Amino acid sequence: MAILLALLTAALVAADQLVKYWAVHELKPVGSMDFIRIGDFKIFDLTYLENEGAIFGVMSGKRWFLVGFTSVIVLVGVFLLIKLYKRSKFLNVAITLFIAGGIGNLIDRFRFAYVVDMFEFKPFHFAIFNVADICVTFAFIMLLIYGFIIDPRIEKAEKAKREKAGADE
Repeated sequence: MAILLALLTAALVAADQLVKYWAVHELKPVGSMDFIRIGDFKIFDLTYLENEGAIFGVMSGKRWFLVGFTSVIVLVGVFLLIKLYKRSKFLNVAITLFIAGGIGNLIDRFRFAYVVDMFEFKPFHFAIFNVADICVTFAFIMLLIYGFIIDPRIEKAEKAKREKAGADE
């Protein structure tokens, strides 16, 4: 499983960087293009954006703080992945998504001093985002599911197992 998680991390970081490479070389010169639409209704556009901050441009210009913060989050993710590895495959994937997303955006912050974003959700004004951001968003959703649904079930099962073991003695 550890090898699969390492491969998943590498694949997601590579996908993020490949899409960003395409965006810098192909999308940047045109600025924006249609991506997904139904008839006249736009769902997604590809829009080139250099984001010097975090989500919605918050903390713009705080490159080294964002590098440091993201680095700490990635290191904490690696620590938790090692510590909680046997707890749940679902949790392992969620943490791996966080790590991959963090690494993808860290690469940009080191290389460019900004993050390259390109996916623009058109039905309402929302942040323009990238593959790394998608990884982090899915990781966050998965961690909520894990924390509120899966982990309580694991704890309940472990408690029942301990009580049964205590009753058998």
